[in-house]
Amino acid sequence: MDFTITTYFPGARPQVTLPGNEVFLLLKEDGMRKMVSDFYDLLVESEIKDLFPKNPIVLEKAKEHSADFFIQICGGPKYFNQNRGMPKLNQRHQPFKITSEGRDAWLNCYKLVLEKLDLPENVIESFWNYLDVFSKWMVNS
Repeated sequence: MDFTITTYFPGARPQVTLPGNEVFLLLKEDGMRKMVSDFYDLLVESEIKDLFPKNPIVLEKAKEHSADFFIQICGGPKYFNQNRGMPKLNQRHQPFKITSEGRDAWLNCYKLVLEKLDLPENVIESFWNYLDVFSKWMVNS
């Protein structure tokens, strides 16, 4: 699988295509939650660790919110909307300084997690392509 991180161009707002629902169908809810948890465990050790909660209880809540979001966009139950309202991710991330380099670090953590999943390449590719484009929208500094 080619985990290319495409170039971020300031101000560009590329079209985001949601990943296929196969990732949810194959991993199921528990697998999606584990994927997100493993990802956060890498983030808190990464070069962008200061963007993430130090308190383990708050970190677990962040994992839950993120997993709810990814479960929802991959065709699972609408937990995020039920528990947090509409995503409005740009607004939710505005208090944090997210740079292009931070985006790369974030994506590299996901790359490590996705490489370990036993999923068909096309399923991982669909999810990766979503992450790559979606992450461009989060850069705000």
